[in-house]
Amino acid sequence: MTQDIIQQLGEVQTPLYYYDLPLLRETLTVAKNAADRYGYHIHYAIKANNNPRILREVSAQGFGADCVSGLEIERSIAEGFAPSDIVFAGVGKTDREILIGLENQIMSFNVESVQELHVIGDLAKEHELKGRIALRINPNVDAKTHHYITTGLDENKFGIMMHELTNCLDIINANAYLELVGLHFHVGSQITDLNVFKRLCLKVNEWNAWFYERGYDVPVLNLGGGLGINYTEPDEEAIVNFNNFFYLFHEFLDVRAHQQIHFELGRSIVANCGTLVSRVLYIKEGLKKNFAILDAGMTELMRPALYQAYHKVELIGAKTIEESEKNEIKHYDVVGPICESSDCFGKDVILPVLKRGDLIAIRSTGAYGEVMSSRYNLRQELQYFFKD
Repeated sequence: MTQDIIQQLGEVQTPLYYYDLPLLRETLTVAKNAADRYGYHIHYAIKANNNPRILREVSAQGFGADCVSGLEIERSIAEGFAPSDIVFAGVGKTDREILIGLENQIMSFNVESVQELHVIGDLAKEHELKGRIALRINPNVDAKTHHYITTGLDENKFGIMMHELTNCLDIINANAYLELVGLHFHVGSQITDLNVFKRLCLKVNEWNAWFYERGYDVPVLNLGGGLGINYTEPDEEAIVNFNNFFYLFHEFLDVRAHQQIHFELGRSIVANCGTLVSRVLYIKEGLKKNFAILDAGMTELMRPALYQAYHKVELIGAKTIEESEKNEIKHYDVVGPICESSDCFGKDVILPVLKRGDLIAIRSTGAYGEVMSSRYNLRQELQYFFKD
């Protein structure tokens, strides 16, 4: 964040989300080109950021959508995503949400349980609408990430267990309104160790063969998402290495000629295009700590409080720490104004000496930032700025 950004922002009210649309477009182009090299398909995970302006940029590039609610389906369609490119995941789909998917004839429901499959089948038959099914199989692969965002272990609530698959196939075969179109897998989020995805490939190969041996030649293998970003140095890796990511699947997946490979990427698409901009309200100097109290808090960015997640914190328009003299820097606990001790963006953060009114950038907040914000403490409405 440089001085020209301060000039762009002017005297706008903070806190606000600043979105770098040129970076988003470049990221989308790089990701799509890397996927196209192998004929892969990308569905953008709407849960990462559902801002309508962001969605229009993504849909304009021809991406599909990965949704986890009926309203996400409706917003996706409203912002240009084709219903035939929408997949619908989630362990708790309501009847109304299922009907939204059926009525719009989405690409597939990523089915998470036998019970859900029964409900989709009953609603599809009642309304005489085709329900396309991708069975989400729990691959029991450890994502090696925070336990709150690990989804592929036997102990997690997601996916269908091995002993339930035969029952699922019987349900689908008995209902003319259900069609098995794919297998779906997802092991977690913010995965930076590509060996996790290699292990996933080996599990997918086993399941793909299991179905084929039983006469089910599924057309789609959906490998989910989870590709992580560099939160520590976002400028050094503003766009993740999509080439390495997709090449790994090309190397280790056993795919029959007609099968399509689909992915559900969110964080790696939008995280680095977003920055939470906040102002310093007060500098509170204690005996053991200095507190920089901002006008943004956990209501604007929940991840640090919820996951103890790291985001790089910078003083906008200042010299870097490396360029600063020792007497020009201090350690701060960077905190927000919310009445919770968990309302903290970082402890012992090294920053240039701060003063009231300074603009602070909290980086890489384009994913799971704005979308997880709340009005707790009756906080003001969020502000936005789009660099075009």
